[in-house]
Amino acid sequence: MNKLYLDNAATSYPKAPKVSEKMCEYINKVGSNVSRGIYSSSKNAGQVVYKTREMLCDLFNFDEPLNVVFTKNITESLNTIIKGYLKDGDHVIVSSMEHNAVMRPLMGLKGIEIDRVPCDSLGKLNPNDIEKYIKPNTKLLVMIHASNVCGTIIDAEAVGKICKKHNIKFVLDTAQTSGILPVDFKKYNLSALCFTGHKGLLGPQGIGGFLINSEFAKEIKPLIEGGTGSLSESELQPGYLPDKFEAGTLNIPGIYGLNASLKYIKDKGIENIKAIEDDLTKRFLDNINNMDDAVLYGINGTEGRTAVISLDFPKLDNSEVAFVLDRDFGIMTRVGLHCAPSAHKTLGSYPKGTVRFSPGHFLTVKDIDYACQCIYKTLKLLKSE
Repeated sequence: MNKLYLDNAATSYPKAPKVSEKMCEYINKVGSNVSRGIYSSSKNAGQVVYKTREMLCDLFNFDEPLNVVFTKNITESLNTIIKGYLKDGDHVIVSSMEHNAVMRPLMGLKGIEIDRVPCDSLGKLNPNDIEKYIKPNTKLLVMIHASNVCGTIIDAEAVGKICKKHNIKFVLDTAQTSGILPVDFKKYNLSALCFTGHKGLLGPQGIGGFLINSEFAKEIKPLIEGGTGSLSESELQPGYLPDKFEAGTLNIPGIYGLNASLKYIKDKGIENIKAIEDDLTKRFLDNINNMDDAVLYGINGTEGRTAVISLDFPKLDNSEVAFVLDRDFGIMTRVGLHCAPSAHKTLGSYPKGTVRFSPGHFLTVKDIDYACQCIYKTLKLLKSE
């Protein structure tokens, strides 16, 4: 049986070429920690780590490599900023399409106010609506750049202009857009940009991070403190970047893998990756539009969305659909609420959730046609039972 991976919104597969080779190179031939030794292998590893910071600056139009902080994933990045910055009495604004990586840290804080700017039934945000929710104590706006449920993209540039006008810190969750859309730190007037390496950046799991401007970084307390290889005579966490937020040993194999995937993305070109994914998305949507038993959530087209497609099958159990697609046809999807209950409530797919199909640019039109044929066969099979 052929296997067809359609769950790139959860994690990309396959990874970019040379990711595994680069990681093995570190493990088998380097092995040293960084900032802990003066021998050559430690210095060489440090150079790769720094070069990777520079590559992320290049990708996101950012000028300060030392203000690129590595974490294990975007969830840790968001937690670091949200919990390290907000204080009792502060007000924060989010959209109604947020992932739990944003909502759970916020809901876990006591003494802060949260307002959700409603998006429409397609997941679209009207940036002008944000101003209705701004208060004198509004300190932070944090939003997902594109929905992990239906792929709808928010206008981050328009949001950033509003935040700049009202002197509000703007943090962008790029889990679904890094490596897929151009993301511009300066153009969006960002205070911080959070990323993960294992989705659109095509790197390994276990490596993520954030880019942050210096003034904002000064206002954030570290989430984790400990050894950094610097200022070892002091028992206080260093106040300078990136050490302030990088206590303990970094995931250096993951950074080596990310280094390789960033090179691939630069050579391939984000615009080319997006064009391929748009073609695959259009092909999928054209097929689905002919299925009476499938309901699409989100935008029915390629404009204003990523290649994340959510379907409901009202007459059937979505979990059964996903199970049969895997069991009988080797098609791997994601089913349920996708860690984003607020988004599903906005779209009208709560509490049932959806079956999510998220192709990557390594797939072909033939793969998409096969997937859609298998959806049709699955529906026919389950309706006959």
